[in-house]
Amino acid sequence: MTEEVAAAEKGPNPWAQAIAALVVVGALGGALYVIQQNDAKAADKPATCRADDEDRKADEAAKAAQRLSGTQLCTALNRTDLPTLLGTPTEHARTAYGSDGSVETGGKSIPSPEGTVQLDTYTVKLSRSYDGLPIGGMQDLLNEAQTKTIAGHPAVLYSSPTIAIQFNLGGGKSQTAPGGVARTLVVAPDVKDGGGSYELSIWRQDDVRPDDTALLRIAQQVFPTIPGWTAAR
Repeated sequence: MTEEVAAAEKGPNPWAQAIAALVVVGALGGALYVIQQNDAKAADKPATCRADDEDRKADEAAKAAQRLSGTQLCTALNRTDLPTLLGTPTEHARTAYGSDGSVETGGKSIPSPEGTVQLDTYTVKLSRSYDGLPIGGMQDLLNEAQTKTIAGHPAVLYSSPTIAIQFNLGGGKSQTAPGGVARTLVVAPDVKDGGGSYELSIWRQDDVRPDDTALLRIAQQVFPTIPGWTAAR
């Protein structure tokens, strides 16, 4: 029996909750590193979006290129009322971090910064893509897709799977299995859908289907606060 299973029989395992479900996007190793370092610090008070020296360099590079950084997205997402918007008002952020990765497509490196905030029940992630592609027509390619409007901007709501990861804390190999469902909003940065997108995703540590109402509440509050957001007229 692994350490994780034994603890689960007694009650919720904070370590297991911290890594129970991960959307298949971004660098897994980096995410786990931040969780290990920050979980204990966030035990008694909400986590903050802190930038180390490497993050600061990434922030400066993003600013010079007139792009958003992972720290900026994390800060926009990590609101004091985020637990209330999620419908879990007694919880607070356990981990909060940004990353400034990129996606290789067609021989090009496309910046894809993201910010992630994790609570006991939910994990929330906000990312920005600079691929220049409009979101119009995207609903035909995505699972359970629905067209939406967020703060006057075109958007698409869809589902994607997560992966559950189990670790043997006594040593040995980790195990992966299908997890729950993530609900994601892809939102155009401008009202004319001129290209590029934001993605706001939520998923639960217990694999229960996320609350769409909570996702939409967060979107309506968070997107207008992102630096450079174009308000609808």
